[in-house]
Amino acid sequence: MKLNIGENIKRLRKQRDLTQEELSEILGVSCQSVSRWEKGLCYPDMELIPVISSFFEISVDTLMGIDRVAEKDSVNEYLREFQIAVSQGRIYDSIDIARKGVAEHHNSYALLNKLMYALFLSGSDDADIENWRENQEKYDKEIVALGERIIKYCPDREICLEATERLAFHYCETGRKELGRRLYETLPTLSVCRETAIWWALEESEKLSHTRDLISKAYSLLSCGLYRLGHLVSDRDAIEVYKTDNEIEKLLYQGKTLPDGWSKSKINYLIAKHYINLGEYDNAIDHLTLCAEAAKEFDGRPDEMKSSSLFFGEKTVRRSDFETADSRSLCDIVRDGWLTDTEFNEIRDMKEFSQIIEMLN
Repeated sequence: MKLNIGENIKRLRKQRDLTQEELSEILGVSCQSVSRWEKGLCYPDMELIPVISSFFEISVDTLMGIDRVAEKDSVNEYLREFQIAVSQGRIYDSIDIARKGVAEHHNSYALLNKLMYALFLSGSDDADIENWRENQEKYDKEIVALGERIIKYCPDREICLEATERLAFHYCETGRKELGRRLYETLPTLSVCRETAIWWALEESEKLSHTRDLISKAYSLLSCGLYRLGHLVSDRDAIEVYKTDNEIEKLLYQGKTLPDGWSKSKINYLIAKHYINLGEYDNAIDHLTLCAEAAKEFDGRPDEMKSSSLFFGEKTVRRSDFETADSRSLCDIVRDGWLTDTEFNEIRDMKEFSQIIEMLN
């Protein structure tokens, strides 16, 4: 962010019909100092800033040439461009956008947080980033430095907690689980959080939307727990877990699920894998078909989708809300990634399997 202190001092001095010598006497500095300020060669000492602004009867922001509204608009534009790029899996573009924003707005923790996020995503091992491992090593120190800076100095608690969680995960992903656990243990517990506690302080007009938001977040947490449980139990139990998650979603959305498709595709892919392990190939084919249909639905989703249910109320999901480190379409990910899993070798020669592959082309 460029500061125009010198230009402003010169303009204000002339408006008061003062010479550099007169202003220097008033402020108790040398005439050379005033001259250097006005030429932009240096800035006044920090303790002089309020003295100068008080003398000219203006705010410190005005003296420094900071337009807070314009600055906020500029930061928001960088955040908008970043979100579009990350929703399309353009990770390196995301990094460039965040770096440019930080260069202009050095102390924007929102942009610093996005830069940390983009650098972290560039080391994702389940996307189409060929040099992800090199990126993990290349950006490790910067990710840690950004995380520590945000955690220590950021006044926005939400950004601070987000950076804490991401830094902890980064430590775990790079073989430093002890450091990661220490950070995770600093996060608030689920039993004491704003979403559940603030109810008693809300006005009646706020309670309905707040409660629906709480249900939505609670379902996301439950779905995450069920997904993880499915990785820890037997094949038969895992199928039951994933199907239960699907049924809960249908109940809460009252049969009007948003056509986002990504999680639906992933869950059916996982169910199919477990059916393969059990030797139930027809069931595996059925769920791979559902997986492919959901992938096509996801790739063809509109820019904005709306839904309404008793439990969640009115919801709007935008295409740009989705964040990914993978620039491929979901159909490509399913066809060239998930379905190349050796566990599907048992059914790879079946006509139905070939038809699923064709569906994804």
